Amino acid sequence: MIATLLVGMLCVYLLSFTVMFLLISRRLGRDRMGMDAFAVGNLALGAAYVLQLLEGPAGWSWMSVVNHALTLVALLAYSVGGLRFFGRPAPLLRPLLALGLGYAAVQILVEWAFGPVARYVVLSAACALWFCAIVAVLLAGLRTFARDIRAEAVLFAALISGIAVLNVLKLTRLLAGGLDALNMAGQFQTVFYVYMCSLATIIPPFIVWLVLRRLTDRLRDMAARDPLTRLLNRRGLTEALEARLQQPNAGARLLLIDIDHFKHVNDRHGHHAGDAVLCAIADVLRGAVREGDLLCRMGGEEFAAVCLDADESTAAQVAERIRDAVASTVMKAPDGEAVHCTVTVGISGDFDDDASLARAMQVADAALFRGKRAGRNRVERGDAVTHEDAGRTAGQSAEVSGLSPAP
Repeated sequence: MIATLLVGMLCVYLLSFTVMFLLISRRLGRDRMGMDAFAVGNLALGAAYVLQLLEGPAGWSWMSVVNHALTLVALLAYSVGGLRFFGRPAPLLRPLLALGLGYAAVQILVEWAFGPVARYVVLSAACALWFCAIVAVLLAGLRTFARDIRAEAVLFAALISGIAVLNVLKLTRLLAGGLDALNMAGQFQTVFYVYMCSLATIIPPFIVWLVLRRLTDRLRDMAARDPLTRLLNRRGLTEALEARLQQPNAGARLLLIDIDHFKHVNDRHGHHAGDAVLCAIADVLRGAVREGDLLCRMGGEEFAAVCLDADESTAAQVAERIRDAVASTVMKAPDGEAVHCTVTVGISGDFDDDASLARAMQVADAALFRGKRAGRNRVERGDAVTHEDAGRTAGQSAEVSGLSPAP
């Protein structure tokens, strides 16, 4: 009686969260993060439990065949939802239809060849293996696709491990005692459905929390990046530097990079060409800096690179590599005409905190200005600010005083 009541509660939980997942997926737009697949999985599993309530004792019936098929269909739908959540596109409807029809045929063959107990054993074994595979994939992904939600992934793997263990126990009980092991009045079935009800209460809100966290991360990333080039903006560079400079021995050098005669590109080819050039140079910068260095679009045609743990020679090498890479790159304007650009780079001295960062900004900006005066398309080191340079940078103190977040 208790197990039957728990199955009824499961149906209510699953079908209710089906509606909620569908509503959330509609609000998410194009990237639904797998919520539509999770809704299909809940619908399939809820329908399977409804059929279980209607069919009565375990045995052969068309409802039992459909029930078992829907159970595996639900597992596939949940797996597809997980893939989509982590950004792996995966088809849904056709694989679900193929699995449902294929497993229905398998059940008929197993029932005919080995009897009803074998059919339930196959389902328990299939579920146990599927859940073990999900756990293995999650644990393997802690260093790759799931590294940003490690705690949540470990918790989810632990919960899924419990279902796998219960299915293994069900399999052994079926082999030992036949269909009597599935008696709804038995203690094992009560424990099984208590655990399933617990999961139905925990996992759907847990999935919603993961979606909200992913959306929050995306919003934070949007606030920290330039929308055109996808490089860090000033806010993003400030936050990244704050984290890096807190580490011991985390000195850095700042490179200010300005596109030479960029106004001519806009005047001759239009602003669309200017945007294309900015994006192309951002790509060149990504390939020229070292792994771990920070890149930022400061605004307009000015970029910045922060070389972490770099001495003067290393920073100069990176700066020269940037200058040479841009000068060697031929970009295309929307009208098809080739566009050649060069950059001037100013290098600061070493800095390791917010106070020295402000000074590094002044030094790099002054060096950049000297490079412009000296003919452009060059790298200029700036170990000190001259009196003439100081006069130029004094009026920019608010901007130079740090990479303060944009309002």
